[in-house]
Amino acid sequence: MLVSEAVRSRKTIRAFDARPVAPHAVREILELATRAPSGGNLQPWRVYVLTGAARDELVRRVHARMTDTPLGDTPEYHIYPPGLTEPYKARRVRVGKQLYTALGIPRGDKAAMLAQLNRNFEFFGAPVGLIFTMDRQMQQGQWVDLGMFMQTIMLLARERGLHTCPQEAWARWHRAIREYLEIPGHEMIFCGMGIGYAEEDAPANSFASERAPLAEIATFRDRP
Repeated sequence: MLVSEAVRSRKTIRAFDARPVAPHAVREILELATRAPSGGNLQPWRVYVLTGAARDELVRRVHARMTDTPLGDTPEYHIYPPGLTEPYKARRVRVGKQLYTALGIPRGDKAAMLAQLNRNFEFFGAPVGLIFTMDRQMQQGQWVDLGMFMQTIMLLARERGLHTCPQEAWARWHRAIREYLEIPGHEMIFCGMGIGYAEEDAPANSFASERAPLAEIATFRDRP
């Protein structure tokens, strides 16, 4: 698969089928992804790989806590900026509408929306779950590095016919994750990611999120 094909076909998958992913494929993807760029070659990323019973146990622990704290913990960072302005707010609202429309969830059905949110904490059925962390001493530049590491993983997964779902929602359950995986305190839990085979006819996978036209994001100059 060409890189351009991987980029075009990559999208966030919110329903995976039950097919297992070969362990050697996951190792190969992660090994290659370590070639992602990082400023000063800090390589500030760390990833915890969960499959089988280990993955299922994290899912079980998080769901067991939902009775007392349905929305989880307060994340250790702002997943979205407070007071998000336009056009960013509209883009976020639009993709939410696309998802809920595809799922047949009417506006205002908070119970159904919460149930869909909580599918995050099953990795949307993906057989492989990743948890990404980063040393707390790192700052904005290194968050970019972690993002490039994650993007490299997602494109390498597409090359192998796999799909992914990057999930910042896991930051809501950082205490449960830390306790279960015995993650040291100096590591901040950033997000999760599901890896697996897409359930092709699932309503949640029936749309691709929109992208702003190039004219909105790029400025070209050919003279001073």
